[in-house]
Amino acid sequence: MPFITNKSKSKPVDIFYEDYGKGQPVILIHGWPLSRKSWEQQVWKIVEAGYRCISYDRRGFGISSAPWDGYDYSSLTTDLNALIEELDLKDVVLVGFSMGGGEVVRYFTDYGSDKIAKAALISSIIPLVKQKSDNPDGVPEKDLEGIKDALESDRLGFLKEFSKGFYNYDDNKDRVSQAILDYDFIIASHASPRATIETAKAWMDTDFRPELKNVDKPTLIVHGDADATVPIETSAKQAAAHIADNQFEIIKGAPHGLNITHSEELNTLLIDFLKK
Repeated sequence: MPFITNKSKSKPVDIFYEDYGKGQPVILIHGWPLSRKSWEQQVWKIVEAGYRCISYDRRGFGISSAPWDGYDYSSLTTDLNALIEELDLKDVVLVGFSMGGGEVVRYFTDYGSDKIAKAALISSIIPLVKQKSDNPDGVPEKDLEGIKDALESDRLGFLKEFSKGFYNYDDNKDRVSQAILDYDFIIASHASPRATIETAKAWMDTDFRPELKNVDKPTLIVHGDADATVPIETSAKQAAAHIADNQFEIIKGAPHGLNITHSEELNTLLIDFLKK
């Protein structure tokens, strides 16, 4: 099975990836608390459209290494950079879903854009999740603390319910089967408990607003206006206001997990953007 080893830190980290197709490389960075498997409805479309599609498991998730520490965004982004370096990729399109948008933006900050052609932020947490005095539409800190407490006291119980909100399940039962909820729970429950909590802290607490100016390549921003997990006001609308060259697309009625519920709409937007 294909792994790359990130040797940038004192303890090497093995990152599992899948690499399909030929052509311009498109790297898919998954959301929390899932794995590369969440991209199932996008991978085959990207490959069929004539692109090389690479997806990987974030450290602590899927079958990548699960170190005890190193879940801040700069550490996570060293794994993305190691993948790009080891596979000798150029003209890359970075696609980040939810938490994965953080690695996209941090890559521009830490490594520049010489090897990047485009970027996409899908249901992304960028630029800031937490409510602050200058970010009134963010998620209240007490709610974020509640998530951390639940993960520490009953991680599996929390994850079992989390996916329902992820898809606005009561409103999308015609788009999301019980099997998909079960599948997501299995993936999330097998992730490292430590990684699940520490990466949650990263996406809750990191303020990417000062870094948006570093995203200097054409960027697709896609968000659902019914996203109850990452509200559009605190994320996509702010990102669109501060990333210089962007295409902002709102999918009406779409929840956070629109890669499943509105896969056709997302895939059309993504492939059209790749072809531009």
